[in-house]
Amino acid sequence: MAGTDLSMSLSAIATRRLEETLLAITDLRKQVEPLGTVMGIVVDTLRSGGTVFTAGNGGSAASALQLSQQIVGRYRDERPAHRAVCLNADPVAMTCIANDYGFDQVFARQCEALVSEGDLLVAMSTSGNSRNIIEALRTAQQRGAATVGLLGQGGGRSAQLCAHCITVPSDDAAHVLEAHAVIIHLLCEAVDAMKDR
Repeated sequence: MAGTDLSMSLSAIATRRLEETLLAITDLRKQVEPLGTVMGIVVDTLRSGGTVFTAGNGGSAASALQLSQQIVGRYRDERPAHRAVCLNADPVAMTCIANDYGFDQVFARQCEALVSEGDLLVAMSTSGNSRNIIEALRTAQQRGAATVGLLGQGGGRSAQLCAHCITVPSDDAAHVLEAHAVIIHLLCEAVDAMKDR
């Protein structure tokens, strides 16, 4: 009986979480116009020879890595490689910078070294308040790069530093990340579509 009770309880959890996930993703339909703008910024950056830089912490770090590797590699279609760098992908650089300058600077210091005018920083944060993301956005702006945020929880302080942002209106980091995964796939669709235009 205990196993049956647990199974029913877990089914209820699954049902609730799936419904919340669907709400977070469905809400993106209200942001189709800004999504199209951000997709265009990614395409314009790559067409003009710029580099797309990505950054995030924790689950957002995994999302940032996914976007950059699918720009360099591919999403679905065979196409030329494009330039993208994930700032959280190099543990040696991150630990060196964190040790010498503090964790708040792990992305900003890389932006100072690598980012130029014509580039794009796509910053990902489920809260919008990660200090290292805020510092990276400031530095990217100073370097003349475009800035895009994939954010949650109202956008936090990062929203003010992004030229464009897509904010998932959820306080649940898991649901924000799930919606961000959809956005990342839309950005990859846009990059794949470049070969046809």
